[in-house]
Amino acid sequence: MTQLYLIRHGIAAEAADYSDDQKRPLTEKGRQKTEQVAQKLLQKGIQFDLILTSPLVRAVSTAVILMDVGLSKKVQEFAPLAPEGNLETWVNWWNQSGYNNKDSSLALVGHQPDLGNWSEVLVWGKTQEKLIVKKAGVIGLNILDKTAPIGNCELFLLTSPKWLL
Repeated sequence: MTQLYLIRHGIAAEAADYSDDQKRPLTEKGRQKTEQVAQKLLQKGIQFDLILTSPLVRAVSTAVILMDVGLSKKVQEFAPLAPEGNLETWVNWWNQSGYNNKDSSLALVGHQPDLGNWSEVLVWGKTQEKLIVKKAGVIGLNILDKTAPIGNCELFLLTSPKWLL
């Protein structure tokens, strides 16, 4: 079975303090909490074949923390995970990646509301803007139909850092 984990970036600096939202870093608290979440995932035996991340600094930093803790050996920036990214672009990547031909475990590091909306579309085929992913929170999906993931996934995990830690 292929598992897809959608992980929101950790706590970041205030938007008002940065003229360029793409450059907002994680706060020290955000780094610590993200590392704690990563350690907890590792303790549960979770490993990712690949981590795809939004190119924004706070998401890349989150992905690097996940990798440094030992959850994956590979991190790759993926522009569609930036705010208001396109799920169809990810589906096209998925269908061409080779990961859809085998059992694998992937992580997507991005932003809210996109991760919640993508999860809804993957599970129910449409967005209802009801799933909220907290900072450093995790959604886990089993991809049931590897050739057509939209509407063909099952939700097995929706947790905030507070519940993991």
